[in-house]
Amino acid sequence: MARRVEHPAAGYKKIFETVEELNEPIAATISGVIPTWLSGSLLRMGPGLFEVGDQPFHHLFDGQALIHKFDLKDGRVTYYRKFIRTDAYVRAMTENRVVITEFGTAAYPDPCKNIFSRFFTYFKGIEVTDNCLVNIYTIGEDFYAVTETNFITKVDPDSLETLKKVDLSKYVSVNGITAHPHKDPDGTVYNIGNCFGKNMSLAYNIVKIPPAPKDSTDAFEKSQVVVQLPSSERLKPSYIHSFGMTENYFVFVEPPVKINLLKFLSAWSVRGATYMDCFESNETLGEWEEVKKAAMRAPQPEVRRYVLPLDIHRINYSEYSGKMYRFAFGLGLNHFIPDRIMKLNVQTKEMREWREEECYPSEPLFVATPGATDEDDGVLLSVVVKPGADRPGSLLVLDAKTLTEVGRAEVSVNIPVTLHGTYTPAPQPSQL
Repeated sequence: MARRVEHPAAGYKKIFETVEELNEPIAATISGVIPTWLSGSLLRMGPGLFEVGDQPFHHLFDGQALIHKFDLKDGRVTYYRKFIRTDAYVRAMTENRVVITEFGTAAYPDPCKNIFSRFFTYFKGIEVTDNCLVNIYTIGEDFYAVTETNFITKVDPDSLETLKKVDLSKYVSVNGITAHPHKDPDGTVYNIGNCFGKNMSLAYNIVKIPPAPKDSTDAFEKSQVVVQLPSSERLKPSYIHSFGMTENYFVFVEPPVKINLLKFLSAWSVRGATYMDCFESNETLGEWEEVKKAAMRAPQPEVRRYVLPLDIHRINYSEYSGKMYRFAFGLGLNHFIPDRIMKLNVQTKEMREWREEECYPSEPLFVATPGATDEDDGVLLSVVVKPGADRPGSLLVLDAKTLTEVGRAEVSVNIPVTLHGTYTPAPQPSQL
């Protein structure tokens, strides 16, 4: 008889279970202290629906987009969530099946159609998902939930209602764009995306979206490509997850994880493949890096720090973006399941961690104490799931210096995994 091997993080499956929306915000139970200066909203994105009818979604990035909101005021916290009304979600719920192909789940033609209708459905073109479950960020004063396609979705940060879908490819030459943009202090947004040009030419375009124009025109109308980088392989662009930016330079790394376009186009049209089916890893390629237009070879994937910060919110971003910094915050993984929060001093290599039995935290976001002078003077915010507890979901507040718990806001509902998000301080009286 075969012995069943339990995953070391045995309770983790609860963070991948379908949940329902909430009709109204619910009050959290506070333990410890939520600092009164911590006044604002934490918005997080992640999957919340993991099956439609009798069809499961097969990958973490396929679950339908759920937006979470923790409101903090005067030491009190409320929690609210709603599904984003994307085309992928609305059509799936209407037809009770997967209608648009996701990263790892293929959509098949309507079973009610005859064989000839099904055949021609495959050749109508590839319908790209707008399932914006990965991140949420601001463009001007507006909030957009995003994935890694060319579609982003405007949402109301107060009611969490879905407002409109925006196709970025109508404004700039991109066929997809990352969920991890960078921002200048003036609010200008920079991002990078794949571009499939004429004659199957491939490139990576860094695009610029200006802050909201004073003449009330659409900021997207004034978007532009500021840098174009060629793909090292004509028919195999790399999967691009993020890029780096300083005050004067962009930092681009072309990794060895490739998208085989011929497989993508042929397999999709004939048998309904997924994005994941068309990924390849060229283990002999290494990475091509362009830093100040200098190319070099790099070893296979590893934790690596450049002199330039590479990711948003995992450092004290508002004060140290593009500058020398000491501290980076992130998650520690147990067999690919996040079960700890980490702090790394990139200069001394000293590590700290927060960990609690059977708790699964999300990406920590740093919020500086008002008037802070030290780089790590502030708190970390993380959404923590503790399956099986009376209050399985909570907002955890850690001292960013020591990674000791300051307070916790617990709710009596399960919260599925969240991927990325943003913290927005409440407007000050002088700003109203």
